[in-house]
Amino acid sequence: MQTSISSSSPCHDWAEAVLNGFSQVLLQRSPACGLFCLLAILISAPSSLGGALLGAVAGLLTAQRRGYAKPERQSGVYSYNGVLLGLLICYRFEWSPLLPLLIIACGGLSAMLMHAWVRRAPRPSCLKAYTAPFVLFSWVLLTFAEPSPSVQLANSNLIQALPVSLGQVFLLDHPLAGVLIGVGLLIANRTAALWAALGCLSGIAFALWQQESNLALLGLSGYNPALAALAFSHARYRPWLPGIAIMLAMLLQPGFSGLGLATLTAPFILACWLVQASGRLLQQSISDQRLRS
Repeated sequence: MQTSISSSSPCHDWAEAVLNGFSQVLLQRSPACGLFCLLAILISAPSSLGGALLGAVAGLLTAQRRGYAKPERQSGVYSYNGVLLGLLICYRFEWSPLLPLLIIACGGLSAMLMHAWVRRAPRPSCLKAYTAPFVLFSWVLLTFAEPSPSVQLANSNLIQALPVSLGQVFLLDHPLAGVLIGVGLLIANRTAALWAALGCLSGIAFALWQQESNLALLGLSGYNPALAALAFSHARYRPWLPGIAIMLAMLLQPGFSGLGLATLTAPFILACWLVQASGRLLQQSISDQRLRS
């Protein structure tokens, strides 16, 4: 007599958590979306897929070994920074036997930093970590990397700039990667997908207005506004929130380049923090006025 595999088996739990780790890069919890993101990496940067998976598993295993709450582990919250760190390390460092160990260490440390952040900011009104562990560890790692290659001339057109921008969320520059990521977003949340597209288009238009057509066509101006839009896409009755986040992400992006720092997803994080902090100050001001009256 055959026995069916339980939906809560360890194998199923691990697969779901890893796929959610990929989808959480887009601030979604959807194994189907994560699968399309994984396919995007496989098709456009197969040599980086191992690093992305290793970073995700390292974060998940660290969370499991340290006894972090299972619902949080399953949501992918401890894995998605590891995914991005694995991709960055594979992209910027030459292969060596130490490379997997570096990815494992970074993935595990990012999970620990994320857990510390979640514990100290438990309320929805608190500032969220987003991809801060990825950015912080990447800034440290890039000081030991070879000089960044000069920005190549774009060989895409305006039609391809939208999917290329979505692909750049995962450090991918192939239009097909962006299409697959967009399909995954549509499956996870159509509203979020529309906001992401609007964020990309806004970033592209702003770069063109600034006469930075190469950055626009390479997708480097669109992915931060897209992520900022995704962060507030759930605010259905407050559409100004993602709109403000998009605008801030666009305005902040040149500043990091001027400071000599790799842009990565730093403009997205800072834009979201400014929107959240402004909302908290506004609510506090309203509460104070009510108390006085």
